[in-house]
Amino acid sequence: MMTHNQSSIWGALFCGTAVILGAFGAHLLENYLSVDALQSYEVGMRYQFFHGLALLFLSVDKNAFAKRTALLFVVGTILFSGSIYGLSLNDNTTVTQLSKLLGPVTPIGGILLILGWINLVIGYFRS
Repeated sequence: MMTHNQSSIWGALFCGTAVILGAFGAHLLENYLSVDALQSYEVGMRYQFFHGLALLFLSVDKNAFAKRTALLFVVGTILFSGSIYGLSLNDNTTVTQLSKLLGPVTPIGGILLILGWINLVIGYFRS
């Protein structure tokens, strides 16, 4: 489980890097990536930013379910957004080793994010 301080740090880190990655994508990558790859990249960035904000909100909650949710959000965001960034920056026209490695990681990260939200709902119902 995560401490409140760790949730704050991860939340701020995710939000700050999402802004940096967004600027990077908007100003540099648009000349190098296909429209589809750029859209995927933006999805990864958006999910990273939203879950960073969620972590900042969770950092003020002292309940155990909030700590579990924070852990699911951190690991899920790293897997989900990180794999999308890797796949977007990869040559999407061919199946490469990177695509074979990262392709299955994205849904695992997404499942962890969904489980985090389910855990949060159940925790609030119980409290």
